[in-house]
Amino acid sequence: MQDKANLRSTLLAHRQAIPAEVRAEWDAVIGARVLAWLATHSVQTLGIYWPMRGEPDLRETYRELARSGVQLALPMVEVRDAPLRFAAWTPDEPLVKDALGVLVPADGRHVIKPEALLIPCVGFNSNNFRLGYGGGFYDRTLASHPRPFAIGIAYASLFADFEAAPHDIPLNLVITEQAGAAY
Repeated sequence: MQDKANLRSTLLAHRQAIPAEVRAEWDAVIGARVLAWLATHSVQTLGIYWPMRGEPDLRETYRELARSGVQLALPMVEVRDAPLRFAAWTPDEPLVKDALGVLVPADGRHVIKPEALLIPCVGFNSNNFRLGYGGGFYDRTLASHPRPFAIGIAYASLFADFEAAPHDIPLNLVITEQAGAAY
């Protein structure tokens, strides 16, 4: 079993190597699976992410969700070692880069607490633990109460064998492009 830093590097390289047209196909399937899950679960506010570094791009899904009345929210880092905060956002609203280079709503208005979160994964394991970029932001966010329902978003090929650290918090499920594969 690789240590997390090496595993993270390996998985990021693998994700970047997936051809753009394959990623686009998989993103459409993941987006459809997210919509199907939300059709059977009442969620008024959903924390989403802006895709970076080859993460599944669900921006078209976000548009559909906004049209259906779901309030979307993007994560913001306000304090480095604290849980994420989420700012209400709708597609086509302007975004700016924060101090960490992550796109956030330009005005950062109206901070909300989403009922559920879509969380990008660098990797994930059979116990629904997520390997992220190593900052711990989502683990701190999931440790808060009430805890939002946590949905990992990943390509199935990023499934990995790794041990969770004591501070890691499992996701409720992971959605990938593989049919029937909800972890």
